[in-house]
Amino acid sequence: MAYNPFTLEGKTILVTGAAGGIGRATSIECAKLGAKLVLTDINEAGLQETLSSLEGVGHEFKVADLTSQDALDTLVAELPLLDGFVSNAGVTKPTPVKFINNTDLERIMSINTFAPIYLTQRLLKKKKFNSGASLVFTVSIGGVYTTAPGNAMYGASKGALQVFVRNVALEGAPRIRCNSVNPGMVNTNLAGRSYSDEDKAKDMETYPMKRYGEPRDVALAIVYLLSDASSWVTGHSLIIDGGKTLY
Repeated sequence: MAYNPFTLEGKTILVTGAAGGIGRATSIECAKLGAKLVLTDINEAGLQETLSSLEGVGHEFKVADLTSQDALDTLVAELPLLDGFVSNAGVTKPTPVKFINNTDLERIMSINTFAPIYLTQRLLKKKKFNSGASLVFTVSIGGVYTTAPGNAMYGASKGALQVFVRNVALEGAPRIRCNSVNPGMVNTNLAGRSYSDEDKAKDMETYPMKRYGEPRDVALAIVYLLSDASSWVTGHSLIIDGGKTLY
């Protein structure tokens, strides 16, 4: 076998938000590198499509609404021991601060922040992680490194998650590691994002690389953080933004 420090052979990895976007791309890349995947999302059709795209055998999916406390309990009880956990689910709704409302804010915080926090809490409490396990959260440059009009709710949800990541890293060391990836704009179907082609082209000009990211760009960074190649990396936020934060 060729030398590969990024191999995931023998690792079992849970991926949330696996029905599409970064979650699907991450699952595909992890499977190529030998991991056994447990996929979860609320979208069963999307999970079926992701599952059918995976190389290797032994993969499975579990449909779950991670904003439900009962669903979290059921999911965690059914999981095998894990070597990796990738948290991807996320939504947004661009809204100026003066128009923020309870319904939108609670939905965004529930999916982006509370669900991954509660899931992590249960995984730890139920001792679902093998020693040396790696946790990776998809956060964002938004709310952590950048601000933009209308981004207050999404930014707040991701900023809170970033703080959580650092605390998990501290409390989990040395037995487990915990890091985040912080993408700029990625070509996904993130809910609430609707821009004209003209607006997209104009916005891409604000990126030194002159393009948005693709899900695979982020997935390969997640692979690094899951692999033993990053065994001395914890509590880190890895910016993947085509140079956006250079300005």
